[in-house]
Amino acid sequence: MKNPLRKRLPRELKSEFGKYFVIFFLMFATIGLVSGYLVAGNSMVAAYDETFEKYNIEDGNLRLAKKANKALIKELENNEITLYDNFYVDDAMENSTTLRIFANRTEVNTVCLMDGVMPTAYDEIGLDRMYAVNNNITIGDTLSDGTNTFRVTGLIALPDYSCLFQDNNDSMFDAQKFGVSIVTAESFARFSESDLTWSYSWKYDAPPADDAEANDMAEDLMKSIAAETELKSFVPRYQNQAIVFTGDDMEGDQVMVLVLLYIVMIIMAFVFGITTSNTILKEANVIGTLRASGYTKMELIRHYMTLPLLVSGVGAVLGNILGYTWMKDFCASLYYASYSLTTFHVLWNANAFLLTTIIPLIMMTVITFLVLTRELSLSPLKFLHKDFSRKKQRKAFPLSSRLPFFSRFRIRVILQNMGNYITIFIGILFANFLLFFGLLFPSVLAHYQADIEQNLLCNYQYILQIPLNAVNENKKLESALNMMLFQNEVETETEGAEKFSIRSLNTTYEGSRVEAITLYGVEPDSRYVSLSSAEGTVAASQAYADKYDLAPGDTITLKEAYEDTTYTFTITDIYPYDGALALFMPREDLNRVFDEDKNSFSGYLSNEEITDIDAEYISSIIDLEALTKISRQLTLSMGGMMNLVNGFAIIIFLVIVYLLSKILIEKNGQAISMTKILGYSNREISRLYIFSTTFMVLLSILISLPLEVASMKFLFKYMMTEMMTGWISFYLDPMILVEMVAMGLGSYAIVAFLEYRKIRRIPMDEALKNVE
Repeated sequence: MKNPLRKRLPRELKSEFGKYFVIFFLMFATIGLVSGYLVAGNSMVAAYDETFEKYNIEDGNLRLAKKANKALIKELENNEITLYDNFYVDDAMENSTTLRIFANRTEVNTVCLMDGVMPTAYDEIGLDRMYAVNNNITIGDTLSDGTNTFRVTGLIALPDYSCLFQDNNDSMFDAQKFGVSIVTAESFARFSESDLTWSYSWKYDAPPADDAEANDMAEDLMKSIAAETELKSFVPRYQNQAIVFTGDDMEGDQVMVLVLLYIVMIIMAFVFGITTSNTILKEANVIGTLRASGYTKMELIRHYMTLPLLVSGVGAVLGNILGYTWMKDFCASLYYASYSLTTFHVLWNANAFLLTTIIPLIMMTVITFLVLTRELSLSPLKFLHKDFSRKKQRKAFPLSSRLPFFSRFRIRVILQNMGNYITIFIGILFANFLLFFGLLFPSVLAHYQADIEQNLLCNYQYILQIPLNAVNENKKLESALNMMLFQNEVETETEGAEKFSIRSLNTTYEGSRVEAITLYGVEPDSRYVSLSSAEGTVAASQAYADKYDLAPGDTITLKEAYEDTTYTFTITDIYPYDGALALFMPREDLNRVFDEDKNSFSGYLSNEEITDIDAEYISSIIDLEALTKISRQLTLSMGGMMNLVNGFAIIIFLVIVYLLSKILIEKNGQAISMTKILGYSNREISRLYIFSTTFMVLLSILISLPLEVASMKFLFKYMMTEMMTGWISFYLDPMILVEMVAMGLGSYAIVAFLEYRKIRRIPMDEALKNVE
């Protein structure tokens, strides 16, 4: 015999369509978003991990001052490594970008062709896909450096440049102003040796088992190579940001998405509990009648669990379909918008299915079952009388009779529905946190860029490059003459140009990533850096002080990048400069620390472009474009993600507030009907019930703001300290808080309009159905 209760299911679904649609949408959107991100992320991480073997990624790379001859290579390979040429040219292109050009690789760090064909002719080039997209370059376009013109034949990804760091010490990569490319060996031969960077990749004969062993092997190797030749740089794979940054970031993203899932699950638990309890309240007479007619509690539990589980199941299935189709592609596009990744294949992620589907459904089942078990434990008579008290009812909280009637009524509505309002507060707190993050991040980057522009040390920092023949220890007399010639050649007539010394040392903080600290030695009474000329002055930049909580009197220890030599400094002042992690001191003091001549200098600070120094003597130029690289790239990479976060936050806000406001109106349906009988208009009733919810929503928004600001300050500093090199100061534009309140109230206005329509539809005879 069929269960007649099944006939009620379609009617219940129709009458409670709004509630079940919200439950469905919450499951659908959450599972779609999280499963899409986890599937895309897991597939990307798997593809990234495969690249190490598939494309034979180097164990490290080193840069020498000059090309190694066969004898030197043989000597270096005695350290149980194999060296591979990986020479390149950093070519300044006419589109104001820098393109690092390699000859096609066939042995190590081999090329992944994403689209088109590999270059085969003298004037053809394979261009990094991400660089091409960011600069609106397509296959068939031409690219010129003013002397050479290349035709793009294919879009590629180089596995040792999955993240486009031009220099391993950069705070952030810049995929808009910097890119990598390959040409044929014949085409690469056009560049003169003076333009080449003598870079070599190495592979160990016996690869290290882990990073700890890799570190020991790298230190031994570095010492051995440094004893044989002049090292310009030495970067083992585990320290190479161009390789490892991508993998670390993708794994971190998955952790953040799982945290998002767990928070949403907590909110869903509240929602399921309240909606189930409300269903019992609405169906009290029916339940009492059914219990009195002989239906057991377990039969009713099964009946009232059917629709929530069915709707949740459909939401879960469709959410997974969304996750594995459109959302997976969308999330993958976010990764491809940030990194130069190779091709990937979608992998079935059993863990994602467990976390996003099985656990939420089990949670839904358990919560619904427990709530129903508790609510249905009352006697049939109590259900018929709608008496849900389990204990002696407490006396109502006394309210002053001096308060106007409407005010007392609203307070009573709030007190009677405090559980709903607490859930609304939790939902708003979470939704606003996401919205705050989405709105704050672009604002912080814009402020950082503006702050850097307004507080430049100068318009140009020219770093000089001393020729090798001026520092040859084996030919001291010749080197001294060459040094004198060099110093004469790098004198400038540029007005306002000021000599300075510059060095770079690494941090030595335990448990933190190694960062490069720039040491500036400036002239007494410098026009660019207002610094005390007293001997022993060491001022930390504001960025350095903020990141590592430095204050005057603190002592810091720094070390040479590829040596064990350490230096200790005592901070005497904090200098207001956010452009770098830096120390400032008098030039003579800096030269003395590094045993240099007191008149030695490394470059010029200038507000005017220097044109009377030969380009071969200029190592690099630090200008506004170089300093704002981090904000430019993060804006480019995170724009799509922030829009997704903002959209999801608003959806969560709307769903939570709508569902719980709807329940509140339904719960008070009989009271609303009675007030209509007493002559109150729909507008007046709305002032009683909707105004109460409006007040609590506004209060929740206002209370959440200081909590979110405090939480975001902590989270932001953690992210900048533990996850990134460099520093961006936390900045809160007050208009963001205004926007959040406006967006919250604007979203709630939609909910209030829907609830007003619901109040209008409650008939007067509703009160007459329950006259007891």
